[in-house]
Amino acid sequence: TGQLALITGGAGFIASNVADRLLRDGWRVRLFDNLSRPGVERNLAWLERTHAGRTPTGERRVEHVLGDVRDINAVRAAMTGVSRVFHFAAQVAVTTSLDDPTTDFEINARGTLNVLEAIRALEQRPSLLFTSTNKVYGHLRDLPLRVRARRYVPEDSEIATQGISEARALDFHSPYGCSKGSAEQYVLDYARTFDLPATVFRMSCIYGPHQFGTEDQGWVAHFVIQALKKSPLTLYGDGMQVRDVLYADDLVDAMLRAHDQIGRIKGEAFNIGGGPASTISLLELIDLIGDLLGKRPAYRLQPWRTADQHYYVSNTCKFQKATGWAPRVQVHDGVARLAEWLSE
Repeated sequence: TGQLALITGGAGFIASNVADRLLRDGWRVRLFDNLSRPGVERNLAWLERTHAGRTPTGERRVEHVLGDVRDINAVRAAMTGVSRVFHFAAQVAVTTSLDDPTTDFEINARGTLNVLEAIRALEQRPSLLFTSTNKVYGHLRDLPLRVRARRYVPEDSEIATQGISEARALDFHSPYGCSKGSAEQYVLDYARTFDLPATVFRMSCIYGPHQFGTEDQGWVAHFVIQALKKSPLTLYGDGMQVRDVLYADDLVDAMLRAHDQIGRIKGEAFNIGGGPASTISLLELIDLIGDLLGKRPAYRLQPWRTADQHYYVSNTCKFQKATGWAPRVQVHDGVARLAEWLSE
């Protein structure tokens, strides 16, 4: 296509998977990133190495702009000539937001407003995908759960089979929940008020290659990394908390469909994750890693952390109906691929 996509937080885990796919499809990619997250410079080097070279008209295929979304002028400059925007740049951990709510707000809420204002100022407005979080639904304390085997299960049979839908009331919990929640509401309102071609993904747990997971964020990769290092894991709570997990390739498919069909889905928020078919508890992941690596990781339990949901599984029916997307990679296969990439 030769078209140009802007990816904020462009050296991050999800961003580098999106960039790789776009570049393979003939796009040019501008990666806007301040490289503040440890490990991401390796993703940037990988993209520049894999997709080196220029287009027939002389433009670089991969362009890195060292910049921060809090700098409106840098964001405006990065917007030049782009036809799609993937806005991933964020402060990503609940724990960090508790330590420093102001910085969390500046990056997540103000940074997103900067992106929106930069797009609004353009005559030719690119489509925008913003990644929000399941944390906008809060702690889900009112969800009655029971324990079955090594996991929590909702007592409500519809939630147990379908997951949590967008009909769920918003209940921002933690400064991180507030900053991401207010950011997504701005995106949805700019679509409505200023007719921006923008949409929101409220994401559950994403995992896959190029993820340098930590205790605070990216827990599937973090568990595998610790197991490969033979370091013990710390679980907060009882380990029976359940999430739906989505492999990066499946997420990239969903993101490209969102841009392709932006005319139909703009101004909407969608829950995106592996859904009820791809759920796992922390203890079950430890068992799965044990099966894959031949040795079950050791772990110790610590008290629950603030705003940690006992159960969250996305109901992805709304996005599936709107676009025809469906995840394809099963949990066992996805974790095996991730472990293989991390081993290498």
